[in-house]
Amino acid sequence: MLMNEAFLHYLWKFLKFEDATSQDGLVTTAGQSLQILKPGTPNNLAGPDFFNAHLRIDNQLWAGNVEIHLKSTHWYQHNHERDEAYHNVILHVVWEDDCDVFDKAGNAVPTLELRTRVSDALLQSYKNLLQREKVSFINCERDLAQIPDEVMESWLERIFFERLERKVLEIETQLEELQGDWEALLFRRLARSFGTLINAEAFEELAKAIPFHMVRKLSAQPGMLEPLLLGIAGLLPKDVLEPQIKKWQNDFQFAKSKFDLPETLHHRVQFFKLRPPNFPTLRLSQLATLYEQSPQLFNQIVPIQERSSFQKLFSIQSSSYWETHYTIGKSHSRKVKKLSSDFIDILLINTLIPVKFAFARSRGQEIEEEILKLMMQIPMEKNKLVTAFEQLHSFKKDALHSQALIQLKTNYCDPNKCLHCGIGNFLLRPG
Repeated sequence: MLMNEAFLHYLWKFLKFEDATSQDGLVTTAGQSLQILKPGTPNNLAGPDFFNAHLRIDNQLWAGNVEIHLKSTHWYQHNHERDEAYHNVILHVVWEDDCDVFDKAGNAVPTLELRTRVSDALLQSYKNLLQREKVSFINCERDLAQIPDEVMESWLERIFFERLERKVLEIETQLEELQGDWEALLFRRLARSFGTLINAEAFEELAKAIPFHMVRKLSAQPGMLEPLLLGIAGLLPKDVLEPQIKKWQNDFQFAKSKFDLPETLHHRVQFFKLRPPNFPTLRLSQLATLYEQSPQLFNQIVPIQERSSFQKLFSIQSSSYWETHYTIGKSHSRKVKKLSSDFIDILLINTLIPVKFAFARSRGQEIEEEILKLMMQIPMEKNKLVTAFEQLHSFKKDALHSQALIQLKTNYCDPNKCLHCGIGNFLLRPG
């Protein structure tokens, strides 16, 4: 069987080898007694693989780092004998010991060989999980149905917060740029979400181009924010003579000259591949309407804990011109263009919940249970990835689970990080 260092890291981190927790069963390749008190903390950066391990070697207590290789000779292939960073390695863990190892000072590094200490059952489980042939979706697709609900639920909840944490880190970086202005941050995040996948970059650039004090000022004047958004997005053609468009053109030129705004964006706004309800014209109009109706939007979302209240707050529509238009200059029969319930749910998942969570954390508040309850009120997202998982295991039909499944597939299944996955670890259990 082909061995790799990732599996050795797993074996060491979770002490999945014979006599790992024994008081007197382990010995180094030099015959020294070895007791593992603490395997240490994994290091994902340059340097030794595990930091701050606590070991007892021949009754001497040691605290230091652990390095892991397939073979002892890899110590020299990687030039660790010349590297000061490896001077504090107190144990070299290898699958096969094929030479003695010394550090930069010439001291022998104690070595533990694992190839005779791993059970055949564990090796077979590892082979079945990561070296399986003819996988169509994920490595464990034939075993997922047998995962107990408590194992599955615990892992999915954990990686949901892992996914949420990534969004919160982005928010914290943007908040620093905005000097702690939460309202400005929310506007920027919402603008990106209103752009959907196709126009996210363009809408975020637009939000950055407009100082938020202008948004505050113009949203207090009905009808003034919309032409500014449309104009900067390059969506106000100069050759259209409709009275509403001419008025918007004049309003935009006035605001642009007064506030020294850019003429257009670097990212071009796109209509291609979009369904009409997602056209940028409508989304910018709806964003403007939202801020006209709720100029202190951030203060309104912070206390809300129910999906129904968010749905009510965001139940807004585009301005009257768009009741008969999807694009400028081409009319159709009258139809009100409101934010759909599904779209508001997307805003909740991608923007509102992460901002709420980040704000609570900035104030030292723990609202994990509130976030879980809110996510469980939102229907499960429907896409090919979620559908594929549902064919392998039954899941609760809420957005908590669909978001966790997206995180599972993209961050664990696709890069083959089964050894870092709670489901993979369950499947690797003895017996």
